[in-house]
Amino acid sequence: MKRCSWVDEKSEIYKKYHDEEWGVPKHDDRDLFELLILESFQAGLSWLTVLKKREAFKAAFDNFDVQKVANYDETKVNELLKNEKIIRSKSKIAAAINNAKIFTDIQKEYGSFSNYLWGFTGNKVIKNCYDKMPVSTELSDKISGDLKKRGMKYTGTVIIYSYLQAAGVVDDHEKGCFKY
Repeated sequence: MKRCSWVDEKSEIYKKYHDEEWGVPKHDDRDLFELLILESFQAGLSWLTVLKKREAFKAAFDNFDVQKVANYDETKVNELLKNEKIIRSKSKIAAAINNAKIFTDIQKEYGSFSNYLWGFTGNKVIKNCYDKMPVSTELSDKISGDLKKRGMKYTGTVIIYSYLQAAGVVDDHEKGCFKY
């Protein structure tokens, strides 16, 4: 089975992620929040590193319950900083809490974060076919700019483009890939 060239064929977790999740449209706010948190923690690291720690993140961040994360206090931050199973970055943990609060504000404004996110594309998946996949696009620039204006952290255009791919808003499977 031929996959996108970025997939490490020796890694079962990477193959499973590519085959079952990447580029699959997600509309559930919990799933969208999970990906937003994971993408922000990935900044400067490999996605494989994050995938290997995903279950630990899920446990540490209360199954990505946005309301709980939005209400984390200093005790919880210290607990997370001591958790060797996750990426322990004080700035990324602070950003996760900050972003959870803004995520809930967006939910109130739009009815759901999904409505907000998918509104940028008129609820359509953007199907691309690149010779060389970009790291950002006008769409990621626009969403990143709006999220930053609202106060979100670790939501630069490169992170947001990766997020859009993970959330299935953008489908960038390569022509030779069985998922294309």
